[in-house]
Amino acid sequence: MRTPLLAANWKMNMARQDAHKLVEDLLAKVNGVSGRDIAICPPFHLLADIEKLIEGRDSIYLGAQDLYWKDSGAYTGEVSAPMLCDVGCKMVIIGHSERRAMFAETDQTCFNKIAAAISHKLVPILCVGESLEEREAGKTEEKVVAQLRADLQGQKIESGDQLVIAYEPIWAIGTGKTDSPENANKTMIILRQTLAEIFGAEIAQQVRLLYGGSVKPENIAGFMNCEEIDGALVGGASLKADSFAKIVNY
Repeated sequence: MRTPLLAANWKMNMARQDAHKLVEDLLAKVNGVSGRDIAICPPFHLLADIEKLIEGRDSIYLGAQDLYWKDSGAYTGEVSAPMLCDVGCKMVIIGHSERRAMFAETDQTCFNKIAAAISHKLVPILCVGESLEEREAGKTEEKVVAQLRADLQGQKIESGDQLVIAYEPIWAIGTGKTDSPENANKTMIILRQTLAEIFGAEIAQQVRLLYGGSVKPENIAGFMNCEEIDGALVGGASLKADSFAKIVNY
């Protein structure tokens, strides 16, 4: 049985005071919730602060939005896996479409980052998804399978809890548009089949598959009712305690 995971991707938002209030309000609203995990992925400058606020809370984890694959060195502006572990991170988002599109992230860099995360016992949340043009051309399966194979083939994991996959149709991120739960579930089936080909059926059944792309309180239940969808990677709706709490409490 896979435990649902609701992950908040704050992107490049939040000053310290606002972040503290958001987390404090969120914790009050999800107090007592069981049977699901929560991940909070703030910008780098907030990681240590958020770790202190969630310390000791069961099933609430700190995540980062990116990392560099070298442990240390002359890489100005980068943050390494050991640094993330040092401030209490348990998860890290890798390959988000915004990083692929705006910062020239490739499947090779994603592969390197995933390997670094796994080696330091950080759980990668690997993002895959198709553009609107690819969707309209019927190339969704081709795109996401290619991404999974390029990013994961050759990675060394011993169990499915060492990896999370987030399927985020690029055309749905921040647009207010969402895929239908039925179509998203069909894509999840393809992702799990591909994971089975890479890692074996047992591990593939353990990996949590998240949907992302304009997730909000009004549509979360439809996705969570799908057999292959194990949670959500939430952007804008995670920046307000009330809306993200409603998503967690779906």
